[in-house]
Amino acid sequence: MNSRELKKRTNEFAHRCVKLATSLPENKLGRHICGQLIRCSTSVAANYRAVCIAQSDAAFVAKLSIVFEEADESAFWIEFAIEENLVKRNKVTNLLNEAIELCNIFGASRITLNKKHPKPNAKNLKS
Repeated sequence: MNSRELKKRTNEFAHRCVKLATSLPENKLGRHICGQLIRCSTSVAANYRAVCIAQSDAAFVAKLSIVFEEADESAFWIEFAIEENLVKRNKVTNLLNEAIELCNIFGASRITLNKKHPKPNAKNLKS
């Protein structure tokens, strides 16, 4: 999958999460999850765009880590909404699976980057 396809995929993920979030009940918990899910899912798309235009390797790795964390948080809020019976699992299975797949994609990318560019530590720093 190339960066253009992944930009589209993360954007569509954000839109789908927003639709889910705005369909949640208008109670205290529903509003809380709504805000959290909108924030983290749109952050996946926005920060992936930032990954694509990163000015340095360090910025690239940092933004990629944010994308991974926000995709994982999106999965958390979808799961939490299911557990709190705010939405039926069968209605959001595909969206939850997409969140997990995005975590897998960005997690694997982060692992690959860390192997190629290991962080310095006290053992391999020379005085």
